[in-house]
Parts: sequence; structure tokens; C-alpha cells
Amino acid sequence: MHKLYTFWRSSASYRVRIALNLKGLDYESIPIHFRKDGGQHKQPDFLVKNPQGLLPVLQTDGEHLLQSLAIIQYLDETHPDVPLIPRAPLARARVNAMAQLIACEIHPVNNLRVLQYLRQQLGQDDEGVKRWVQHWVGEGLRALETLVCEQGDGKHCFGDSITLADVCLVPQVYNAERFGCDLSQYPTLCGITEHLRGLQSFARAAPEQQADAEL
Repeated sequence: MHKLYTFWRSSASYRVRIALNLKGLDYESIPIHFRKDGGQHKQPDFLVKNPQGLLPVLQTDGEHLLQSLAIIQYLDETHPDVPLIPRAPLARARVNAMAQLIACEIHPVNNLRVLQYLRQQLGQDDEGVKRWVQHWVGEGLRALETLVCEQGDGKHCFGDSITLADVCLVPQVYNAERFGCDLSQYPTLCGITEHLRGLQSFARAAPEQQADAEL
């Protein structure tokens, strides 16, 4: 049994939940709240598991694995059924490029700790933070829309099956919706997201379906 340290609205945790579901792997969700107890991710017992104090953390075989893309790569290599990362070098590079565009370029600039710094240290109000998110999310999604139009089939980001890129896309679109981003400019991404959200593995991983959800 895997243990996933998670938070319902963490998009990185959302990715790993999707991957675990796609692989058909049972796991126990252990909620780590960002505000309770002064931030449970900052408590010493959690920092032993991840010195960065970030989510998700996957506990498996007595080990604690960090960073969502690394966790999903581990799951793909240890449970190769329903592959998420292509084996062919060129296809793998293209899927990884899309996933990294989301996870390394778009996601960090709307991460909770970045938004908190904008508010607390730089004095930005809610409108300023919202404009920040909308700008940087838009920058990334414009590029991604072009890539998926060239490389996907309208239901998947790459090729005609689910890949790591799709696993990263759906949580990022969820974040974009939260901040009121205009997604009408990205019809292909919206179509892919709508298709994927209809699949059980994605639906079960959705934030509102989690035991710790605060709706």
C-alpha cells in the first residue's frame, strides 16, 4: 500500500493521484494542511519526509519520494502497464517537454508560497495577485496550445493515448479556472481537458472528490 501525503487543492498532488489511479494502484491519502497548526507542511515530522516542506510525498517500500514528475516517472518504471512516458526517445522528449512546460514554467508562478510572497512581502492585493497569475498562466498555455495542436489528436496532448502531459494539464487547467483565466483562447486544451475529466481515473483524483476538500 502506497501512502500519499497530499492536499486536496495541490495541483502537484493532483497529478500523482491521477497517475496512481491510471495505474490501478491502491494508496492511502494522508492530508497535510497548509494552514492548520501553523502549516502542517512546516512541522518537524513532515520535514523529515521532505526537507522542502512541499507536497506531494509518496511513501513506498519504506522510501519517501519527492517531486511529482519524479514520482510519476518512478511509478511508470515500476508499474509499466498503462505507460505514461513513451519509450521512444523522440516521443519521450516531446511528452516531457510538455509536462515540464506545465510543471516547471507555469505551475511555479502560481504556487501558493509564491502568491503568499506577493501578498505579504511585495504588498500586492488580491487583484494584483490575480493579474500575476493570469499573465503567466496565459504565457504558458499559449505555447502549449500550439504544441498540442501539432502533436495531439484533440483528446490527448500527444498522440492518441494518455501521457504525462495530460496528467499535468488537467490540474493546471483547474488552477487557471480558480483564478479566472480566459481559457477561450485555448480551445484544444479545453477540449482535451473536458475529455479527460470524463474518465474515472481523472474524476476520482479531482480536488472536490478528496476527503480533505473544503468546498
